[in-house]
Amino acid sequence: MAGGGLAIAAALSVWFWQASSATSTQAATEAALAAGFDAKEQKAIEAIVRDYILKNPEIIPEAVELLQNRQKASAIDEVRDQIETPFAGDAFAGNPDGDVVVVEYSDFNCPYCKQTERDIAKLIAEDKNVKVVFRELPILSEASNDAALMALAAAKQGKYYAFHKTMFATGRPTPSTIEAAAKEVGLDMAAARAFIKSPEARKEIENNIAIAQRLRFTGTPAWVIGDQSEVGAVGYDGLKEMIAKARAAN
Repeated sequence: MAGGGLAIAAALSVWFWQASSATSTQAATEAALAAGFDAKEQKAIEAIVRDYILKNPEIIPEAVELLQNRQKASAIDEVRDQIETPFAGDAFAGNPDGDVVVVEYSDFNCPYCKQTERDIAKLIAEDKNVKVVFRELPILSEASNDAALMALAAAKQGKYYAFHKTMFATGRPTPSTIEAAAKEVGLDMAAARAFIKSPEARKEIENNIAIAQRLRFTGTPAWVIGDQSEVGAVGYDGLKEMIAKARAAN
């Protein structure tokens, strides 16, 4: 049936939206007419589509998932350059020229983020072509924010990943544990304290939070790998699967 694809699309639009939107119904009708179908033919196609959907309702969640994935990919593309560029050029681990970039949003007060550290360490040890970019998302406490600012100060001194690992190993962030981790990795404390008070540091945290909200992250850790995004401790195998999908799409 010539033009059947367009007519079926129009019929699907009617089936899903006619109960709530007269505008969508009109658009579908006009699309069917433009394809060369009269009202009687359009109704026949709608009946066929309706019958198919009722017999195969599983296609509805599949279609919704496909739409959501496309929306995710579009949202990621709009901020990709921002989120894949490490703060101060230093807030990353792994291969600086890796073919896949893993972006992790984390909070030093998050136990699942601490658990994830083992997965990241294993990942960059076994996959020499991955770059992991860390973004601070201090949403759990004021101490989270203090630790995140110190991490940014460490990045300005070329010691981000050393501080990142040490902070998680030291324990939950408090004034004493944050300072202990900073001193252990050899930060210039005067320079670090000065940077923490700077507009640059504050702006970085604000930007991270704004983008996390835009990507609809509801907690930490949160991930962006290629066109995929996830929230939670997905585990080593989960990260490997996302990386494999990103490589396959390149």
